[in-house]
Formats: sequence, structure tokens, C-alpha cells
Amino acid sequence: MATLKDIEVAAAINILSAFAFFVAFAILRLQPINDRVYFPKWYLKGLRNSPLSTGAFVGKFVNLDFRAYLRFLNWMPAALQMPEPELIEHAGLDSAVYLRIYLVGLKIFVPIAFLAFAIMVPVNWTNATLEHSHLLTYSDIDKLSISNIPIGSDRFWTHLVMAYVFTFWTCYVLKKEYEIVASMRLHFLASEQRRPDQFTVLVRNVPPDPDESVNELVEHFFLVNHPEHYLTHQVVYNANKLSDLVKEKKKMQNWLDYYQLKYSRNQSRRPSSKTGFLGLCGDSVDSIDFYTSKIEGLSEEIASEREKIMNNPKHIMPAAFVSFKTRWGAAVCAQTQQSRNPTIWLTEWAPEPRDIYWDNLAIPYVSLTIRRLIVAVAFFFLTFFFMIPIAFVQSLANIEGIEKALPFLKPLIELKGIKSFIQGFLPGIALKIFLIFLPSILMLMSKFEGFISISSLERRSASRYYIFQFVNVFLGSIITGTAFQQLNNFIHQSANDIPKTIGVSIPMKATFFITYIMVDGWAGIAGEILRLKPLIMYHLKNFLLVKTEKDRQEAMDPGSLGFNTGEPQIQLYFLLGLVYAVVTPILLPFIIVFFGLAYVVYRHQIINVYNQEYESAAAFWPDVHGRIIVALIVSQLLLMGLLSTKQAAQSTPFFIALPVLTIWFHIFCKGRYEPAFVKYPLQEAMMKDTLERAKEPNLNLKGFLQSAYIHPVFKGEDDSDSDAAPEDSDQEPKLIQTRRQSRRNTPLASKHSGSLSSLLPEAIQEH
Repeated sequence: MATLKDIEVAAAINILSAFAFFVAFAILRLQPINDRVYFPKWYLKGLRNSPLSTGAFVGKFVNLDFRAYLRFLNWMPAALQMPEPELIEHAGLDSAVYLRIYLVGLKIFVPIAFLAFAIMVPVNWTNATLEHSHLLTYSDIDKLSISNIPIGSDRFWTHLVMAYVFTFWTCYVLKKEYEIVASMRLHFLASEQRRPDQFTVLVRNVPPDPDESVNELVEHFFLVNHPEHYLTHQVVYNANKLSDLVKEKKKMQNWLDYYQLKYSRNQSRRPSSKTGFLGLCGDSVDSIDFYTSKIEGLSEEIASEREKIMNNPKHIMPAAFVSFKTRWGAAVCAQTQQSRNPTIWLTEWAPEPRDIYWDNLAIPYVSLTIRRLIVAVAFFFLTFFFMIPIAFVQSLANIEGIEKALPFLKPLIELKGIKSFIQGFLPGIALKIFLIFLPSILMLMSKFEGFISISSLERRSASRYYIFQFVNVFLGSIITGTAFQQLNNFIHQSANDIPKTIGVSIPMKATFFITYIMVDGWAGIAGEILRLKPLIMYHLKNFLLVKTEKDRQEAMDPGSLGFNTGEPQIQLYFLLGLVYAVVTPILLPFIIVFFGLAYVVYRHQIINVYNQEYESAAAFWPDVHGRIIVALIVSQLLLMGLLSTKQAAQSTPFFIALPVLTIWFHIFCKGRYEPAFVKYPLQEAMMKDTLERAKEPNLNLKGFLQSAYIHPVFKGEDDSDSDAAPEDSDQEPKLIQTRRQSRRNTPLASKHSGSLSSLLPEAIQEH
């Protein structure tokens, strides 16, 4: 059990670490040589020039203006100065709304912390229950928790009332934010510039036809069923092998550039390398000649593979990107059923081109269900077996329990400063290390499931990361910690007393979570702004590979928000704050510091550093709202269970209405606001189309959409299959040609009748 002194040691270590990170960042960001590391977004926008090109030689690398070092924290107010509308224009709606999650945390927990310290802390502190208990291990912090209130006390009514107050306030903040974000999304969609995904639908599970290719079948189907609005289409190719070859060629080109640059600096000797494993063994060859021949071979292989893809029907997937003349036509197609058979001609909004994860478009649609079942089972076992390192981490947080079980370690553990360091700092940093590789594993699982966009991959990974943290970091820490901490008590007491002991021990885990918040939420956030890894990688690339300004631009690594890791981390703090607001309010100030610090740091990073990979117009907000609701319900159920062990029989029944009201509130918000995030109103589409036609009557939309959804490996190549639509889109043909043997010509759909004999089942056609 960590004591108040242990918490002070942990706070000192993490505050000093955070301050050191901020000072290092303030110094490094002022150096001209690091300008592209800490301001890459402005370079990508073409709004910032390199300071290396002007000034004295020394001044190109080191900032000689000593007055700038005196204002080393001026980046904080500068990060807060950009207004939100300008931030949306600069970084996109996703980034602006992501920052609002931190503001929601501040809006919820600052008033809650004020009420908790004004009411809850005095109610908990003015008791002596733990002091009179000789069975339980406790610290001074636990005296501020609900554990210090005697069993059956009327003071539990205070916790009941405050639970209602905290719930109503949280729901009020969530409703207002949902309303604001939904309005921001609709306004953004109405005002944003023309994008290919506004006119394009992804069609999957195109049924096979013995007489027509996928390309011809898609054209035929949409000319018949969407004659007024269909414009063009692009079939989906399985180009994964070609993509791998292109990546390999780029890798070889980087090595060739490195050795050519090395040779240009020292022409007295040609560079050489070994062809074996990691260049450590094998034959010694001339590096420049070796990689030149490798690139030539790959170029031939790429050309051959590209030709094979274009000419072999087996490389065409039963899917296509179909573009329409209007947003209204695309909205109707994306949001309606296309066929009598609901399992074919499946349509959904196409992701924007930069959001597409091309590798997964080659996965057959019928295999997606099996893949998701496999991943669900794998995720279950991953979550279950991760309890082992969590148990080890909890053992570090409960030295007293270990000393009872392993008394020979007591002399070492009790050394001056060792115990405070182990209990106050080591558990948090150990858990953080164990979680480092988890996001990459979860992202691989999401890719295996077959999601076709980066945004959907990140949202699914975020969902699983949240579940993992809920089970392992939150529940695992409480249950495992309780088992270690109260092991002797469980052995020597009756079975009827065990639930009571668990109920008392849940608030005692607040000390562990305080240390974790300081490591992850204080020092971790401060370390984010330092960007140590991108800093090192940029200078290595700059020294080894960069020859031109374009190379220098590619060496920059602006990164992105990383929704799959950042949002679940935030949700863990919402969960901790809501669970412990009534149980152990002392945890709230640590969470508030996290939300405030993270808001400033990430606002700075979004303005100056991050370059978002895609723009989903805040489509993730329903997930954010739903997870906060889950945290709220969990906090209510845990408090209900805790009070049931306290013999608070009179107050506990009044808790039943609280989760019911919270679920009703969630259902209300889901019905009222969520449609704005999953559907595109036809009214909005028609308004935008009408306005665009009035402003640009001669717009060549087909030229705008023609190559938008061509696979990146084909960019710049002629793709004869990308469009088969007639040139004169305004004239309706009376007959649509088809290669079907059963019917050479298919009549065009009547404006007054939607029935087509050619689309009826074969059994009906025969009659």
C-alpha cells in the first residue's frame, strides 16, 4: 500500500521529468536545425521557410538570440490563441473535435472536484473507522475515501446524493457537447470544398456473371438502376503484390541514395556491403552496382506484374467505386438497398481517397465474417493472458503483501528510498512499458478483420484498446491488487466476510491509479511534445539519405493524432474520474492536471506538427460519447456494490434508478444526434448540389472524379478500365448493350416504373 510519502516521491519524480521534457523541448525547438522537426505542418503547407538558408554559418544551426531562451514557455499561450474556426480550417474538424474531448473532461471534473472536496472529503475524513481496524492495510490517503465511513452509517446518504448530482452534471455536459459537435459536423459538411467521396459509393459483393466482366456488370447495373445520376466507376484490383514490389523498390532506392551520397563524399573508395543476413555475412559486393541491379530487376518485375493485373480478370475484385453526377444521387445509392437479395450489390459511402487502406480491398467480402470471428477469439485470449504481467505490476504496488509472503526480501525493500521508489513510481512505469506494444497488436488484428479505411481501422482498434484497458488496467488492477493485498485476511476469515473486504479494498487501489496517472498522464504527455524519436530519425535521414529539398521534405515525420491510442487513454481517465469521484475524490486533481496539460500540448501539436492522414468530419464522436456513458454506468454499479457491503440497506435501493436513467439518456442521445454521424441528409445534399450548379455551371465533374479512386501504384498510368460510361451523359440511350446470351439488349428503366424483367430471378424469367 503506497503511503502519502510514496505519492510525494512519485509526484516529485514525474513533475521533474515533465519539467525537464518541457525545458528540453523549449531549447530544441528554438534551434534552426530542428525547425522541420517541431514545425513540419507549416512546411507541408508551404507557409514556412527554413532558417538554415539565411544568416551566419553558426546561426544556421544554433539560435544565438538569448532573449528567445527567456521566453521558453511562450509556446503555451501561443497554442491557445488560434480560434476554433481557424483551427478547423487549418487542421480539419477531426483535430478540432478531438481536442474537445479534453475540454469535456475539464467541464465534467472541475465542478465535480470542487463539490467533492467541499462535501465528500470532510464527510470521509471525520471518521476513524480505518484507525480502529486492525485487519486491513491502509494509508493516509484512504482516510479521505469512503472506506473510512463505518458500516451502516447514515453518511452514505451523502454519497448517494452526490452520485446523482455527478451523474446529472455529466449527462448535461455530454448532451450539450453532442449537440455542438453534431452542429459542427453538419456545418463542416455543408461548407467544405468539393471532395471525391461526396460523389462516390463503394459497391461490394458484385455477383459473378458468366457473360460479363465485373467492369461491364457494374456499368450495366448502374446505368439501368441509376440512369439519371450514374457518372463513372473504377473497379477494384488486387494489387497487393504490386504494392509490395513498389515498396521494396523504394527501399532499395533509399539504400542506393545512401551509398551514392557516401561515395560522393569520399570518392577514393567505392562503398561495399555483404549480401547476407543484415549485411553481416555473405559475399562482399560493390554497393552501388548491387543496388542498381536490384532496382533494375524490380522495375522489370513491377512492369510485368502491372501488365498481369490489367489483363487477368482474376485480379479484378467483385467491388468498385461508383461515382455519381450529384451528391444527392450518391446519398440515395449509399443509403438504400440495391437488390432484392440483400447480400449482393452492397453499397456504402466510399472513404476519401487518402483514407483508403488499399490492401484490404483485395479481401473477399464473404470471408470477413470468419476473419472477425477469429480476431474476436484471439482478442479474448490476449486480454485474458495479459492478466499475468498485470499481476506482476500489482505485486510491485503492494510491498506489504509481498513482505508477508516473502519475508526474506524485507531487508532489501525497507532500505531508505527504495520502498518509496518501488511503490510510488515503479508500478506506473512498469504498466506503461507492458502496454507499449499493445496498440500495434490491436491494429494488426483490425487489419486482419478487413476494414477498408484507416479511420475505421483506428476506430476499431480504439474500441478494443478501451475494452482491454477496462478489463486489465482497471478491473485487473483492482482484483489482482486486492488478492495480493488482502491474501492473509481472505485465508483467515469466513466466506461471508470476503465480499465486505473486497468492497473496502476497491477504493484503496486509488493510490496505484494516482501513480499511473502521474507517469502516463503527466510525464507521458510532456514527453509527447519533445518528439525524441522523430528528432533522432530526422537527423539520421538528413545525414544519410537527403540529397535534395524533396528528400528533406520526405525525411520529416509529422505524425498524426493516433486516435487508436490517444482516445482509449483519455477514456481510461474518464473511467477513473467517474468511478473514484464519490469513492476517493483525492484522485480528481491528478486527472484534472492531465486534461489541462494534454489539451495545451495536443493543441500545440495539432497546430504545428501533426498532419492528419484523413478527414472523417468527427465521425468518431458517437464512440466517444458511448464510452463515457459506459464509464458512468460502471461507476454507478461499482458504488452500488460497494454500498451493499457497507450495510447501507436504506440508501442502496435508491441507486437502482440511476443506471436506468443513464441508459435512457444514452438512448435519447443516440436517437437524437447519432443519425447526423452515420447518414447524410438528402436535403443537405440537394442544397449543396444546387448551389454548386449555380456557381459552376460548366464544372467538369467527370474529369475531377476520373482518377480519384485509382490504386496508388497505378497513379500516372493509363487505365482503360477506369471508365466505360458514355461521353454524352445527358442523352439517355434507349438500349443498354450487354453480353448476356439470354438477352442481348436490356431495356432502360422507365421513369414511371422501376420493374425490369432482366433483373428478375432466372426461374421467373424462364416462364
